[in-house]
Amino acid sequence: MDQETQLLALADQTLWVTALIVGPVLLSALAVGLLVGIIQAATSVNEQTLTFVPKLLVIALVFVFLGGTMIALLSDFLREIFAQIAGIAA
Repeated sequence: MDQETQLLALADQTLWVTALIVGPVLLSALAVGLLVGIIQAATSVNEQTLTFVPKLLVIALVFVFLGGTMIALLSDFLREIFAQIAGIAA
């Protein structure tokens, strides 16, 4: 493989790993924000801090349940990057 192909593959893999790590956190925060927004619209309660606490709790739960998987995915990706760097330098 030439270097441009390696760099494009690395960029593609970087974006994919980023989406896999950040996706559950963003999707859960989006779902909770939407749910709280619907409840606020139905009850006419417009308190800005009311959306912050549930989002914070859900994001903390996502990190508790999926944090190990996220760390493992990131560490595997970093090992692969360092192996590619060592292969290029050799």
